[in-house]
Amino acid sequence: MCDFSLQSVRSRPAQVGDKLVTRDFGTGTRGFSASDDPGLAVCLMPGTELAFASAVACLPAGLLGWKTRTIKHETAIFRQVNKDKLAAHHDALEFPDGHIVLLTLLCEGQAATVLQLPAQPKTAQEARAQERVGFLG
Repeated sequence: MCDFSLQSVRSRPAQVGDKLVTRDFGTGTRGFSASDDPGLAVCLMPGTELAFASAVACLPAGLLGWKTRTIKHETAIFRQVNKDKLAAHHDALEFPDGHIVLLTLLCEGQAATVLQLPAQPKTAQEARAQERVGFLG
């Protein structure tokens, strides 16, 4: 399962080498879809590493935001934020400079490849850190 807004969308877990595209699923959030199946959400586990085909474009934010922002990085690590808030967007990307952007704020149509999945947890604490908010298995 992906972010809470994608619970009604067909989905599958990400695999190394997956070609993904940022997509607006019409559910109030954006996420990643399989490049060959736009209606299939591909769900990432926290710690998954991605490479984008180009610099990442984000929707404008704030009162004075009116043009697309560009993040000058092409790699990111998938994270979850706002874990203590049930009805909030959780899916986010952390860029090499430490900047974190909600996945739902990425512009639609950006291509990315799954480089690496997170390591299997060795302790209960590591397992909790990798749990997705709202994940039902």
